[in-house]
Amino acid sequence: MYAIIENGNKQYKVSEGDVVRFEKLDANVGDSVEFSVVMIAGEDGIKCGAEVANAKVSGKVEAQDKFKKIVVFKYKAKKNERKKQGHRQPFTQVKIEKISL
Repeated sequence: MYAIIENGNKQYKVSEGDVVRFEKLDANVGDSVEFSVVMIAGEDGIKCGAEVANAKVSGKVEAQDKFKKIVVFKYKAKKNERKKQGHRQPFTQVKIEKISL
């Protein structure tokens, strides 16, 4: 059984026991979080729309961290214009515990 959940204008495919990294959530390590469900697929087929209006996916926050640094280098030829920046995107690591209809 798996579910498609929505968080921060993005959709994720999750199953029970999965560990997923979302964009930073306002929750502490050890807190429980719930996500809205877009679709659920299981042994009895696929359900979406009004059938999953009250379905929930719950998980537990495992970590608040940042991804590996990426280097952003902007360069304009023949203009002596260079700009080097680094960026580390924060994320929240969540372990999916339960998918309920």
